[in-house]
Amino acid sequence: MFRGQYEHTMDAKGRVSLPARYREVLTEMDVEGRNAGRVILTRNFEKSLELYPLDKWLNFEEKVRSLPQFDPYVQRVLRVFVAGAVECTLDSHGRLLVPKSMREFASLERDVVWVGQLEKVQMWSKPSWDRAVNAALEDTEELRQKVAEFGL
Repeated sequence: MFRGQYEHTMDAKGRVSLPARYREVLTEMDVEGRNAGRVILTRNFEKSLELYPLDKWLNFEEKVRSLPQFDPYVQRVLRVFVAGAVECTLDSHGRLLVPKSMREFASLERDVVWVGQLEKVQMWSKPSWDRAVNAALEDTEELRQKVAEFGL
């Protein structure tokens, strides 16, 4: 599982290292050795990017495929997640080349934050991540109530 957050620096060409711990998780998930660093990078609704191990992404696509394709919300998911998806391979240094259009979408410049989300990873610009965390902490009482409702 992907957990924790790691700050990294993106170079001028758009290459950024995936945290070593996340590379280990990818290797552990790829028990048959079929995917060798192949991942899917896509957009999300929060103006950040998401990285899926290939197998997890294929499961996501299968779920979306089973939904009613004319439903306007399904179409929105297709437009954001599926249309924005790019298959990437980590290089020998554990780096990922983030396409320019995705860097622009997520306002990624030099300082990025990788954020573990259990079965996927998000990549945020440092300022956007800081704002998202602060927004999540604005109403801690409501958050406490939701955590209790979820049984956590």
